[in-house]
Amino acid sequence: MNKNQARVRRARKTRAKLAELKVVRLAVHRTNCHMYAQIIDASGGKVLASASTLEVEVRKDLANGGNAAAASIVGKRIAEKAKSLGIEKVAFDRSGFRYHGRVKSLAEAARENGLVF
Repeated sequence: MNKNQARVRRARKTRAKLAELKVVRLAVHRTNCHMYAQIIDASGGKVLASASTLEVEVRKDLANGGNAAAASIVGKRIAEKAKSLGIEKVAFDRSGFRYHGRVKSLAEAARENGLVF
């Protein structure tokens, strides 16, 4: 089993538990160059809001989309978008990634800007 297969296995276990609880989730994905965050509905699996380092407003402020500063900006934007939709409580789905570095800074920025998880 390689690293990616292990990450996907961890993600599958987490998503099964969140589906069982039927809660709105904040899903995070990271690549070497970018960070992505999505608010996903519990019932249908529809994406309600999304933010990433690929957005034009975010790219203006950043030289590099793959660092902790960029992740905190994405966390702030996803929290603002969720609050505008009336969503305040979510479950954090880290997609099998370890909770440190960029994933942690995104989560902390989302919490500071009003999301509860």
